[in-house]
Amino acid sequence: MRRRDHNIFANAASLIICGVLAGVVVAAAAFPAVAMSGLAAKAGVETFDKLPTELTLKRPPQISYIYASDGKKPLATMYDENRRDVDLKDMSKFMQDAIIAAEDHNFYKHNGVDIKGIGRAFVANNQAGETAQGASTLTMQYVRLAIAYSATDPQDVVAATEDTPQRKIREMRYALQIDKELGKAEILERYLNTAPFGAGAYGVYAASQVYFSKEPKNLTIEEAALLAGMVKAPSEFDPTTQDGYPQAVARRNYVIDNMFEIGAITAEQRDKAKAVKLTVKGKRAPNGCVATTKNSWGFFCDFFYRWWMDQESFGATTYDRERRLKSGGYKIITSLDAGVQDAAKANVEQYYKTGKNHPNALMVAAIEPGTGYVRALAVNRNYKLDPTDKPQNGISTDPAKKKRKVRGTYPNTTNPLLTGGGDITGYQAGSTFKIFTLVAALEKGFPLSYTIKAEPVFKSKYIVEFNGPSACPGTNKYCPQNASASMAGVHDMWSGFGASVNTFFVPLEQAAGAANVVDAAKRMGIKFRAKSDAVIANNRDGADQWGAFTLGVSATTPLDLANAYATLAADGRYCEPNPVQAIIAPDGAKLDVAAPRCRKAVDQEVARAAVDAARCPLGDSSSKSRCRGATARAVHDIVGYPVAGKSGTTDSEKTASLVTMTKQLAVAGIMADPDWAETTHNMEHDIVNPAVYETLRDGMKAMKAPKKNFTPPSNTKMIEGDQRSIPNVECQSVDAARSRLEGAGFEVDVDRTTPIDSKCPEGTAAGTSPDGRTIKGGVVVIQVSNGKGAGGPGNGPGGTGPPRRPGG
Repeated sequence: MRRRDHNIFANAASLIICGVLAGVVVAAAAFPAVAMSGLAAKAGVETFDKLPTELTLKRPPQISYIYASDGKKPLATMYDENRRDVDLKDMSKFMQDAIIAAEDHNFYKHNGVDIKGIGRAFVANNQAGETAQGASTLTMQYVRLAIAYSATDPQDVVAATEDTPQRKIREMRYALQIDKELGKAEILERYLNTAPFGAGAYGVYAASQVYFSKEPKNLTIEEAALLAGMVKAPSEFDPTTQDGYPQAVARRNYVIDNMFEIGAITAEQRDKAKAVKLTVKGKRAPNGCVATTKNSWGFFCDFFYRWWMDQESFGATTYDRERRLKSGGYKIITSLDAGVQDAAKANVEQYYKTGKNHPNALMVAAIEPGTGYVRALAVNRNYKLDPTDKPQNGISTDPAKKKRKVRGTYPNTTNPLLTGGGDITGYQAGSTFKIFTLVAALEKGFPLSYTIKAEPVFKSKYIVEFNGPSACPGTNKYCPQNASASMAGVHDMWSGFGASVNTFFVPLEQAAGAANVVDAAKRMGIKFRAKSDAVIANNRDGADQWGAFTLGVSATTPLDLANAYATLAADGRYCEPNPVQAIIAPDGAKLDVAAPRCRKAVDQEVARAAVDAARCPLGDSSSKSRCRGATARAVHDIVGYPVAGKSGTTDSEKTASLVTMTKQLAVAGIMADPDWAETTHNMEHDIVNPAVYETLRDGMKAMKAPKKNFTPPSNTKMIEGDQRSIPNVECQSVDAARSRLEGAGFEVDVDRTTPIDSKCPEGTAAGTSPDGRTIKGGVVVIQVSNGKGAGGPGNGPGGTGPPRRPGG
């Protein structure tokens, strides 16, 4: 204590002691106005009776607890101060007695300010020549803490803790009022919930957890005495350090003796408690996403944190939002399904184990259709801040960074690889984007049975670089081709999607309008994070020239891709990816910000029709489907549920992807090199595909989800379109047959490569494919006769083969 302060307390104490000796009764509720006015005058502040009595008591920062979707499995904790308020009844009586024994013997006898205590402190300090005893009661100490936590200005925090007479007088005035308003029990409860105990623990709940891994209601005498003794100087009496341990033991024993002195324990209890060997853990509570209960949950935790920081309802600035998360004391029940998450991580590790020897990322995301709840995020990476942690990250695969020996993001990273953000804009997902062309075409009135003759190479209307790698030779026209020559031929939407025919989907995109296809992708949840993509996507004229969009040249993330398909599984209802199911405030109130945010993005019948086609690639079908070709045929049998989805590959196999879904869960996986998009490594479907569909299989089992079938479209026009009869052109010359078919409104092609047996003369029309009826404007192929007269598989009246259904 400074000399001036010492003199002030000497004056105050002298007045009080003289008053007592003279037989003057001092009112319990307040100091004598004259005496305290003199004290205040010496301190240079207002008279005591004019000091404010109203003190704003804000709740101190509380730790927020984050759980998995069951509300029981801990996921992470986040805090500025590790504190959780508990009721006094949930604190050991020993703890209550210990803090009184350590700090304020007369707590239940005074009215917030201990006049006798001030006198004792004055005498003791005078004899010692320094501050040997303090005069602050528990109530005054609580006032000091409350002022600091309620301050809105940094200077107020300093004023609340600096050693000045002004501060002491203010504390006394507030203490008298608070003692009258709150009562002893509540003051004791608030003090024990607020006081610092060292090792990042604030309040008795955190302290009992950090030092003894138990609830405060279960603290023993010696444990309570230890904690009570630490409040005076947490660093000095730190039992987890070599220097602090003996001092903590001595301080504990001092508190135990005082507990006996105030009558809280018996002599036998005192001796037994002091004989107990002090054992503490001193383990700080984990804080943040780098300290999740499972390292594999770190990427989901990061997504949750980024989501929270984007919510304006939590504050106007990111600073406000972070403070609310880390001091609000929330119980946050996330959407993470522990069973689905563990399945995803296990399958990722099974097919591409985390390690520094391979830079490729195998990423899997799972989301629930109809709610947007994110159920799993898994990748073959460790969620760590420091890339130099063991094992150290390998050198980046990006040639420019490799020259400078810059480390890559494998195996340690906190980059949002699966969800996007920061520098992560996503990865090309190949033919999975054909689903958006399917949706846009259906919305424009093209039915599932709409046919196009897919050429080996298609010369589109889209303008590209003259003689560029994607242009027809000698032109500036975009000319896609198929993965194999066998894909050429007449296809409808079922077979075009099932076999993933590029030269079916680019002309279909051209017919539906590329800008409409991009718009469908936006509505279904694709976010164009790459600036180059956003420039095109957000300009309709530019988007209308994006001929390669249907082949998946735009960057996306596994989560956005899964959610786009989930929109269709939910009958066209798009839901924003949501990492939380419930946010519960300390008072039990639920915040509605956690509710699913959904909207209608696609017409229900369009969504059902798109799903009907999307069942074909995975070996599934409905009663309405006419599947022909499947790029991942085994998925249906392996998953064991009705499934839909699509695989995708980019040029030179720089990425590989697969989306699979049931009615209850959509899972998407992408394999890519996050450090270098132009990788020379081939990404393998033999790795990404089983990781995805086995996650769907195992996730459905973990959820104990019943089998639910997709509802096929019921709108006949959505399936068949405007059906028209195909004229009979059997045995007519090819030119005459072409003229008649074109006159009937069909697009005509002639198949001269495979003449068929027919009674018609060689070189004439043997029939058509399809025959009978097909969609208005659809493709009709003239089959040429070989003149052998056998009546083979032709579709004209003279043929004996089975008639083909409309659309092939």
